Amino acid sequence: MKKSFFSPNVSFFWGVVALVWQAIFFYIPLSFLVVSSFVTFSSASRSSYFTLSHYAQLFKPVYAMIFFRSLALASSTVLITLIIAYPVAYYVAIKVKRWKEVLFALLMLPFWTNFLLLVYAWYFLLENNGLVNSALLSWGIIRKPIYLMNTTFAVYIGMVYCYLPFMLLPLYSTLENFNAKLLEASSDLGATYFQSFRRVVVPLTWPGIKTGAILVFIPSFGEFVVPALLGGDKNMYVGSVITHYFLTIRNASLGSAFTCLSIIVLFFLLFMFVGLGQLIAQRRRAADD
Repeated sequence: MKKSFFSPNVSFFWGVVALVWQAIFFYIPLSFLVVSSFVTFSSASRSSYFTLSHYAQLFKPVYAMIFFRSLALASSTVLITLIIAYPVAYYVAIKVKRWKEVLFALLMLPFWTNFLLLVYAWYFLLENNGLVNSALLSWGIIRKPIYLMNTTFAVYIGMVYCYLPFMLLPLYSTLENFNAKLLEASSDLGATYFQSFRRVVVPLTWPGIKTGAILVFIPSFGEFVVPALLGGDKNMYVGSVITHYFLTIRNASLGSAFTCLSIIVLFFLLFMFVGLGQLIAQRRRAADD
Protein backbone atom coordinates (compact mmCIF):
# COMPACT_ATOMS: atom_id res chain seq x y z
CA MET A 1 0.00 0.00 0.00
CA LYS A 2 1.39 3.35 -1.03
CA LYS A 3 1.93 5.75 1.82
CA SER A 4 0.58 9.24 1.65
CA PHE A 5 3.07 12.09 1.69
CA PHE A 6 1.03 13.61 4.51
CA SER A 7 0.91 10.44 6.64
CA PRO A 8 2.33 10.43 10.20
CA ASN A 9 5.27 8.34 9.00
CA VAL A 10 6.69 11.27 7.05
CA SER A 11 5.63 14.01 9.45
CA PHE A 12 9.25 14.23 10.62
CA PHE A 13 10.11 15.71 7.22
CA TRP A 14 8.01 18.79 7.92
CA GLY A 15 9.70 19.15 11.28
CA VAL A 16 13.12 19.14 9.63
CA VAL A 17 12.02 21.91 7.23
CA ALA A 18 10.84 24.00 10.18
CA LEU A 19 14.11 23.43 12.03
CA VAL A 20 16.18 24.41 8.98
CA TRP A 21 14.10 27.55 8.51
CA GLN A 22 14.49 28.43 12.18
CA ALA A 23 18.24 27.80 12.08
CA ILE A 24 18.79 29.99 9.01
CA PHE A 25 16.69 32.94 10.12
CA PHE A 26 17.06 32.78 13.91
CA TYR A 27 19.88 30.68 15.34
CA ILE A 28 22.59 31.66 12.85
CA PRO A 29 21.89 35.43 13.08
CA LEU A 30 21.66 35.11 16.87
CA SER A 31 25.04 33.35 16.90
CA PHE A 32 26.60 36.20 14.92
CA LEU A 33 25.03 38.64 17.37
CA VAL A 34 26.48 36.84 20.39
CA VAL A 35 29.94 36.58 18.84
CA SER A 36 29.91 40.24 17.84
CA SER A 37 29.10 41.26 21.42
CA PHE A 38 32.40 39.74 22.62
CA VAL A 39 34.58 41.08 19.79
CA THR A 40 36.12 44.49 19.26
CA PHE A 41 38.06 45.75 16.27
CA SER A 42 41.41 47.49 16.64
CA SER A 43 42.05 50.04 13.90
CA ALA A 44 45.75 50.20 14.77
CA SER A 45 46.50 46.51 14.27
CA ARG A 46 43.49 45.95 11.98
CA SER A 47 42.51 42.87 13.92
CA SER A 48 39.72 41.74 16.23
CA TYR A 49 40.08 40.38 19.74
CA PHE A 50 37.93 39.03 22.56
CA THR A 51 36.71 41.51 25.18
CA LEU A 52 34.09 41.97 27.89
CA SER A 53 34.29 45.75 27.78
CA HIS A 54 30.99 46.09 25.91
CA TYR A 55 29.08 44.34 28.67
CA ALA A 56 31.00 46.28 31.34
CA GLN A 57 29.75 49.54 29.82
CA LEU A 58 26.14 48.40 30.18
CA PHE A 59 26.21 47.89 33.96
CA LYS A 60 25.24 51.47 34.73
CA PRO A 61 22.15 52.92 36.45
CA VAL A 62 20.98 54.57 33.23
CA TYR A 63 20.60 51.19 31.50
CA ALA A 64 18.76 49.76 34.50
CA MET A 65 16.31 52.66 34.20
CA ILE A 66 15.87 51.92 30.49
CA PHE A 67 15.04 48.28 31.23
CA PHE A 68 12.63 49.33 33.97
CA ARG A 69 10.93 51.85 31.66
CA SER A 70 10.54 49.22 28.93
CA LEU A 71 9.20 46.74 31.49
CA ALA A 72 6.64 49.29 32.68
CA LEU A 73 5.61 50.05 29.08
CA ALA A 74 5.24 46.37 28.13
CA SER A 75 3.42 45.42 31.35
CA SER A 76 1.03 48.36 31.10
CA THR A 77 0.33 47.55 27.45
CA VAL A 78 -0.49 43.95 28.38
CA LEU A 79 -2.80 45.02 31.21
CA ILE A 80 -4.66 47.69 29.23
CA THR A 81 -5.09 45.52 26.13
CA LEU A 82 -6.37 42.68 28.33
CA ILE A 83 -8.93 44.95 30.01
CA ILE A 84 -10.15 46.20 26.61
CA ALA A 85 -9.91 42.98 24.61
CA TYR A 86 -11.52 40.57 27.09
CA PRO A 87 -15.06 42.04 27.13
CA VAL A 88 -14.91 42.68 23.38
CA ALA A 89 -13.81 39.11 22.63
CA TYR A 90 -16.40 37.76 25.08
CA TYR A 91 -19.21 39.71 23.45
CA VAL A 92 -18.26 38.81 19.88
CA ALA A 93 -17.55 35.13 20.60
CA ILE A 94 -20.47 34.33 22.92
CA LYS A 95 -23.18 36.99 22.70
CA VAL A 96 -23.19 37.73 18.96
CA LYS A 97 -25.11 35.22 16.87
CA ARG A 98 -25.23 36.92 13.47
CA TRP A 99 -22.50 38.77 11.59
CA LYS A 100 -19.87 37.32 13.95
CA GLU A 101 -17.35 36.86 11.14
CA VAL A 102 -17.90 40.42 9.92
CA LEU A 103 -17.35 41.91 13.38
CA PHE A 104 -14.25 39.80 13.89
CA ALA A 105 -12.86 40.92 10.53
CA LEU A 106 -13.44 44.55 11.50
CA LEU A 107 -11.58 43.99 14.76
CA MET A 108 -8.65 42.58 12.79
CA LEU A 109 -8.47 45.61 10.46
CA PRO A 110 -5.19 46.88 11.99
CA PHE A 111 -3.51 43.69 10.73
CA TRP A 112 -4.38 44.74 7.18
CA THR A 113 -2.45 48.00 7.40
CA ASN A 114 1.27 48.68 7.60
CA PHE A 115 2.44 49.03 11.20
CA LEU A 116 4.23 52.30 10.48
CA LEU A 117 1.07 53.81 8.98
CA LEU A 118 -0.93 52.77 12.04
CA VAL A 119 1.45 54.66 14.30
CA TYR A 120 1.80 57.68 12.03
CA ALA A 121 -1.99 58.06 11.79
CA TRP A 122 -2.04 59.01 15.47
CA TYR A 123 0.28 61.91 14.69
CA PHE A 124 -2.53 63.63 12.76
CA LEU A 125 -4.95 62.89 15.59
CA LEU A 126 -2.86 64.08 18.53
CA GLU A 127 -0.91 67.05 17.16
CA ASN A 128 -1.88 70.58 18.22
CA ASN A 129 -3.92 71.12 15.04
CA GLY A 130 -5.06 67.52 14.91
CA LEU A 131 -8.52 66.02 15.00
CA VAL A 132 -8.68 65.63 18.80
CA ASN A 133 -7.74 69.21 19.65
CA SER A 134 -9.86 70.61 16.82
CA ALA A 135 -12.91 68.72 18.07
CA LEU A 136 -12.39 69.77 21.69
CA LEU A 137 -11.92 73.42 20.64
CA SER A 138 -15.01 73.42 18.45
CA TRP A 139 -17.11 71.92 21.26
CA GLY A 140 -15.85 74.55 23.71
CA ILE A 141 -14.37 71.99 26.09
CA ILE A 142 -10.91 73.59 25.94
CA ARG A 143 -9.71 77.10 25.11
CA LYS A 144 -6.28 76.22 23.75
CA PRO A 145 -4.81 73.02 22.27
CA ILE A 146 -3.72 70.34 24.69
CA TYR A 147 -0.12 69.20 24.31
CA LEU A 148 -0.62 65.53 23.44
CA MET A 149 2.19 64.72 21.03
CA ASN A 150 5.67 63.75 22.23
CA THR A 151 4.32 62.62 25.59
CA THR A 152 4.18 59.34 27.48
CA PHE A 153 0.40 59.42 27.06
CA ALA A 154 0.78 59.39 23.28
CA VAL A 155 3.20 56.46 23.49
CA TYR A 156 0.75 54.41 25.54
CA ILE A 157 -2.12 55.27 23.20
CA GLY A 158 -0.11 54.08 20.21
CA MET A 159 1.07 50.92 21.96
CA VAL A 160 -2.43 49.88 23.02
CA TYR A 161 -3.88 50.61 19.59
CA CYS A 162 -1.19 48.70 17.68
CA TYR A 163 -0.98 45.66 19.95
CA LEU A 164 -4.65 45.24 20.84
CA PRO A 165 -5.25 42.68 18.04
CA PHE A 166 -2.43 40.51 19.41
CA MET A 167 -4.40 40.18 22.65
CA LEU A 168 -7.81 40.00 21.00
CA LEU A 169 -7.05 37.12 18.64
CA PRO A 170 -6.08 34.41 21.20
CA LEU A 171 -8.85 35.52 23.57
CA TYR A 172 -11.44 35.26 20.82
CA SER A 173 -10.10 31.85 19.78
CA THR A 174 -10.39 30.57 23.36
CA LEU A 175 -13.80 32.10 24.09
CA GLU A 176 -15.26 30.82 20.84
CA ASN A 177 -14.83 27.26 22.16
CA PHE A 178 -16.27 28.17 25.56
CA ASN A 179 -19.48 26.35 26.50
CA ALA A 180 -21.95 29.00 27.64
CA LYS A 181 -24.06 26.34 29.35
CA LEU A 182 -21.43 26.20 32.07
CA LEU A 183 -22.52 29.68 33.17
CA GLU A 184 -26.12 28.48 33.42
CA ALA A 185 -25.01 25.52 35.50
CA SER A 186 -22.96 27.76 37.74
CA SER A 187 -25.92 30.10 38.21
CA ASP A 188 -28.22 27.16 39.06
CA LEU A 189 -25.76 26.15 41.78
CA GLY A 190 -26.11 29.56 43.40
CA ALA A 191 -23.01 31.33 42.12
CA THR A 192 -23.17 35.06 41.39
CA TYR A 193 -22.09 36.40 38.01
CA PHE A 194 -18.74 37.54 39.43
CA GLN A 195 -18.15 34.13 41.04
CA SER A 196 -18.99 32.39 37.77
CA PHE A 197 -16.65 34.67 35.90
CA ARG A 198 -13.79 34.15 38.39
CA ARG A 199 -14.20 30.40 38.90
CA VAL A 200 -15.48 29.27 35.49
CA VAL A 201 -14.72 31.73 32.70
CA VAL A 202 -11.23 32.88 33.73
CA PRO A 203 -9.76 29.38 34.40
CA LEU A 204 -11.09 28.02 31.12
CA THR A 205 -9.80 31.01 29.15
CA TRP A 206 -6.49 31.25 31.00
CA PRO A 207 -4.52 29.71 28.08
CA GLY A 208 -5.78 32.50 25.81
CA ILE A 209 -4.87 35.12 28.41
CA LYS A 210 -1.32 33.74 28.72
CA THR A 211 -0.86 33.52 24.97
CA GLY A 212 -2.13 37.05 24.43
CA ALA A 213 0.04 38.41 27.24
CA ILE A 214 3.17 36.84 25.75
CA LEU A 215 2.32 38.00 22.21
CA VAL A 216 1.91 41.56 23.47
CA PHE A 217 4.70 41.67 26.06
CA ILE A 218 7.60 40.44 23.89
CA PRO A 219 7.31 42.97 21.02
CA SER A 220 6.25 45.76 23.40
CA PHE A 221 9.42 45.29 25.45
CA GLY A 222 11.59 45.98 22.40
CA GLU A 223 9.35 48.50 20.62
CA PHE A 224 11.04 51.56 19.09
CA VAL A 225 8.72 52.85 16.34
CA VAL A 226 5.93 54.03 18.64
CA PRO A 227 8.22 55.86 21.14
CA ALA A 228 10.14 57.47 18.28
CA LEU A 229 7.11 58.79 16.37
CA LEU A 230 4.69 59.55 19.20
CA GLY A 231 7.07 60.11 22.10
CA GLY A 232 9.64 62.19 20.27
CA ASP A 233 12.48 60.06 21.68
CA LYS A 234 12.22 61.96 24.97
CA ASN A 235 12.48 58.71 26.90
CA MET A 236 14.79 55.93 25.79
CA TYR A 237 13.48 52.37 25.70
CA VAL A 238 15.21 49.08 24.91
CA GLY A 239 14.31 49.27 21.22
CA SER A 240 15.38 52.91 21.06
CA VAL A 241 18.84 52.11 22.46
CA ILE A 242 19.34 49.17 20.09
CA THR A 243 18.36 51.34 17.12
CA HIS A 244 20.69 54.09 18.32
CA TYR A 245 23.69 51.77 18.57
CA PHE A 246 23.17 49.98 15.26
CA LEU A 247 21.81 52.73 12.99
CA THR A 248 23.00 56.02 14.50
CA ILE A 249 26.49 55.59 15.96
CA ARG A 250 27.19 52.37 14.01
CA ASN A 251 28.63 50.52 17.01
CA ALA A 252 27.57 46.96 16.19
CA SER A 253 29.55 45.35 19.03
CA LEU A 254 28.00 47.51 21.75
CA GLY A 255 24.59 47.17 20.12
CA SER A 256 24.99 43.38 20.04
CA ALA A 257 25.97 43.33 23.71
CA PHE A 258 22.95 45.41 24.67
CA THR A 259 20.69 43.20 22.53
CA CYS A 260 22.01 40.02 24.17
CA LEU A 261 21.55 41.53 27.61
CA SER A 262 18.00 42.54 26.66
CA ILE A 263 17.24 38.97 25.56
CA ILE A 264 18.48 37.65 28.91
CA VAL A 265 16.33 40.15 30.80
CA LEU A 266 13.33 39.30 28.61
CA PHE A 267 13.70 35.56 29.20
CA PHE A 268 14.03 36.17 32.94
CA LEU A 269 10.81 38.21 32.94
CA LEU A 270 8.99 35.55 30.92
CA PHE A 271 10.09 32.81 33.32
CA MET A 272 8.82 34.95 36.20
CA PHE A 273 5.50 35.41 34.38
CA VAL A 274 5.12 31.66 33.74
CA GLY A 275 6.08 30.85 37.31
CA LEU A 276 3.58 33.37 38.65
CA GLY A 277 0.86 31.88 36.47
CA GLN A 278 1.61 28.39 37.76
CA LEU A 279 1.58 29.64 41.35
CA ILE A 280 -1.80 31.28 40.85
CA ALA A 281 -3.17 28.10 39.28
CA GLN A 282 -1.90 25.97 42.17
CA ARG A 283 -3.46 28.28 44.76
CA ARG A 284 -6.73 28.28 42.84
CA ARG A 285 -6.80 24.48 42.78
CA ALA A 286 -5.93 24.35 46.49
CA ALA A 287 -8.74 26.80 47.28
CA ASP A 288 -11.22 24.74 45.25
CA ASP A 289 -10.19 21.57 47.06
